[in-house]
Amino acid sequence: MLEKLASSLGRKDELPNIELAQFLFQNRDVDGIVQIVEGFKGNSKTIAGDCIKVLYEIGERDPDLISNYAKVFIEGLMSKYNRLVWGSMAALSKIVGIAHEEIYDGIETILAAYGKGSVITIDNSISVLAGLCKAGYEERILPLLIGHLENCRPKEVPQHAERMSVCFDANNAKQFIETLEKRMPGLGASQQARVKKLLKNLQRLPS
Repeated sequence: MLEKLASSLGRKDELPNIELAQFLFQNRDVDGIVQIVEGFKGNSKTIAGDCIKVLYEIGERDPDLISNYAKVFIEGLMSKYNRLVWGSMAALSKIVGIAHEEIYDGIETILAAYGKGSVITIDNSISVLAGLCKAGYEERILPLLIGHLENCRPKEVPQHAERMSVCFDANNAKQFIETLEKRMPGLGASQQARVKKLLKNLQRLPS
């Protein structure tokens, strides 16, 4: 399978990796996925970068196919290469609804990556944390999400709030709504429109 990766083909674009992910997904090729996981774990950063792209693209299509590899992705968060860190966080964001126990076991590693991560790493870590909150780890995770929303850059508020919104219902959304309302004056017009739409949806949340 590694010979089908973009770098193995001398390509600079991601299309071969996306096509490989689609092939593995369509064929439910578990053995092929194992080869890609091994390629992520044991190769150069270029090969590993292609492999993690394939893996999170598979996860986008069917999280079950990569849900056994939560520990591998958590280990990837400790890489010295940014591409592997944010790719691993993206993969975790795809499987958090299934593998939340294994992912929560790595919460300290996740928070460390969030704390020093790139913009893309942080974006995906919000999705991971929201998924953990939704899965039952609200006591630990909810204050982290609210704290982030209180302090993140204005341009990040709409996107990150949207990512967080999956873990709220009528019983726990009060502080989330209040925080969004406090941030509203510091947002631009388009950002305010996105937040208003989200607030409107929150008003219809089930208990």
